[in-house]
Amino acid sequence: MTDSWRIIFMGTPEFAVPALQALLDQRKNVVAVVTQPDRPKGRGRKLGPPPVKELAISAGLPVLQPVKVRTELVERLRPFKPDLIIVAAYGRILPANVLELPSLGCLNIHGSLLPKYRGAAPIQWAVLNGEAETGITIMQMDPGLDTGDILLPGKLPIAPDDTAASLFPKMAELGGRLLIEALDRLRAGNLPPQKQNDSLATLAPPLRKEDALLDWHSSAFTLSCRIRGLDPWPLAHTTLNGKRLRPFRPEVIEQDNDAAPGTIIKADKDGLLVACSKDSLLIREVQMDGSKRMPVASFIQGHPINPGQILGQ
Repeated sequence: MTDSWRIIFMGTPEFAVPALQALLDQRKNVVAVVTQPDRPKGRGRKLGPPPVKELAISAGLPVLQPVKVRTELVERLRPFKPDLIIVAAYGRILPANVLELPSLGCLNIHGSLLPKYRGAAPIQWAVLNGEAETGITIMQMDPGLDTGDILLPGKLPIAPDDTAASLFPKMAELGGRLLIEALDRLRAGNLPPQKQNDSLATLAPPLRKEDALLDWHSSAFTLSCRIRGLDPWPLAHTTLNGKRLRPFRPEVIEQDNDAAPGTIIKADKDGLLVACSKDSLLIREVQMDGSKRMPVASFIQGHPINPGQILGQ
């Protein structure tokens, strides 16, 4: 039996796909899908559809891709008479007239445990800041930046080897499950809103390319978090012999030494062991500009590295 609530789903990237799939699997009444316009992709720069659009089309759902959200979106949504709008990484700020359109309001699937990490990159900043856990918050949207009432949070541990890239699918799957639970509880009248404590709020602004340069005068833990948090974009980097080098799969080795920060202590089949201001960092994979990503064991066969060389010079 299809749920009677008329739902409009708004989302764009792969992160939003499990939520839409969960709505379809649970036979929720999705009357339309809104996503961003097709973008150029790949080397040929041909226009390609967002992942959410691909799923919506395969499910036979109407797809809207407005260019001017503030001026055209509400009039295009009005004919669908939505009871509820669900947002998951749509990528645009919704104007007040859209937030006010559905009778039950707008729900957002946010990638953090609010009020921590409000903003565009909550998953990445949780890793960057060395958090032990993160999670999803189903929240009621208001005109502020992720400031609406909390409806249903769900926690997810961050493993020591997790990257932002590895967390995204885990978070997306959790978001889909929490969304269905939230809708069922909302239907049963058992989803009381909880005001956010603004004094505990932190921000997760968009990442910048400038954030990617590694400073070896940081601790090994800080550097590990930066490498993992900036994967898959913009990818942390340093330099080796004047060429840009991107490190992957870092591991903190709890040992200090007298070498200057950035000094390569060891380079062998296990990886590059690099001195930091506190402890050392073992890097297991690297990618130099113009080459593919590879294990350090393979890299040093074509690029001999001597202990004592300094990264970042």
